[in-house]
Amino acid sequence: MNEKSKSTAGVDLITGDPKKAILKLSSHLVVAMLLTSTYNLIDAIWVSGLGGSALAAIGFVTPLYMVLVGLSNGLGAGATSAISRCIGAGDTKRVNNSAIHAIILTLIISLFITFLLEFFLKDLLLMLGAKTTLNLSLIYGRIVFVGTIFMLFTGSAYGILRGEGDTKRTMYAMMVSAIINMILDPILIYSLGMGIAGAAWATLASQFIVSAVIIYWFFHKKDTFTSLSWKYFKADFQVAKSILEVALPASVEFLVISMGTAILNIIFVAVAGTDAVAIYSAGWRVVMIGFVPLISIGAGTITVAGVAYGARKYKNLSIAHSYSIKIGMLVAIATSILTFILAPYISMIFTYSPQTSHLSPLITEFLRTMCLFYIFIPPGLMSNSIFQGMGKGTTSLILTIIRQLLFIVIFAYILAIIFNLGQKGAWWGIVAGDIVGSTIAYLWARIYINRLQRIGSA
Repeated sequence: MNEKSKSTAGVDLITGDPKKAILKLSSHLVVAMLLTSTYNLIDAIWVSGLGGSALAAIGFVTPLYMVLVGLSNGLGAGATSAISRCIGAGDTKRVNNSAIHAIILTLIISLFITFLLEFFLKDLLLMLGAKTTLNLSLIYGRIVFVGTIFMLFTGSAYGILRGEGDTKRTMYAMMVSAIINMILDPILIYSLGMGIAGAAWATLASQFIVSAVIIYWFFHKKDTFTSLSWKYFKADFQVAKSILEVALPASVEFLVISMGTAILNIIFVAVAGTDAVAIYSAGWRVVMIGFVPLISIGAGTITVAGVAYGARKYKNLSIAHSYSIKIGMLVAIATSILTFILAPYISMIFTYSPQTSHLSPLITEFLRTMCLFYIFIPPGLMSNSIFQGMGKGTTSLILTIIRQLLFIVIFAYILAIIFNLGQKGAWWGIVAGDIVGSTIAYLWARIYINRLQRIGSA
């Protein structure tokens, strides 16, 4: 089996039955993402032991860190889309060239972002309001942002592996990262007395170790379908463009969602004060964990859609769209039922102190309102994934803007303020906006896929 014609179990999977591919790809990602979500929760618990100032310091760094998370995910989506389309088209040389382009783009962007963050971090933190905790925020931020290159590299590498259908290896890498972080956090923060700097070094160490493992897979073990070798590299603007057309809009989508959240917080403060923000913030953490299986299915769908589009098998594209929504709906319904039943117990986690106990009934009610929200996520999310898989990143971004900033925010404003329904009106505005936005995304995707099928038939 020479390197021009080699195949792997992952490639065989994604070029076969699209239903089987989506199911298997997403199952691996669910495990990894759930573990990562668990780590984020545990990390917050360890840091909270250092006191309110340390927790607030990380809170001020978080918006900047989330920009990197969005960029990392975006680069991964761009790499997945480009590589899966090349695999579908049977162009192995372009697969390898696309992967190398993705890594080069990641390195260039990493160096630029690291320079900006390290030299302008103090000014950025002051703009975000970190005055009383500036020194702690700088200690944490400067250590974490040194690892920008590792964070973006792993995101891009995960995208390459997903593009060739190797989500099992991606799962292992994400699990290793989360476990190392969970082990190092208490040791560095408390045992070695490093405090908030220990939390930052734990994050940096885990990213470095996982980057080293990925480099070993690609450059020493060499058992991946994609070959990261300079002999396959040929500078090509079109290859870079095919990656960035998905990567940049996908990164901006993350910012759009953050903007929507910030606007909703303003609405909550206006109608019910800071308690309403606390209720939304606590409840939304739970909702985001419930999103994990749906996001995993969406990530698998990008790969399958890319292969189908590259191979011009538009029927498989239609199957992937319908099946991913079907599986997503089943998962969403199960999540909704569990959330509805467990809502009173979940709310107790956030309201165990006398100062917050009065929020428990409202957090319970918020979680139960969001049960309907879960059910209508799959049509919109999977439609976005289909467009990203086809390389139509701008279309996916437009649909996200329509859903997050047009419908969700506007409906929340109308029900909460215009109709004077308060924070509960805003909750139902989120649900109503999601239903309308997801419906539009679904119809847009179906019309586009049907048109491709007609062209293909002709």
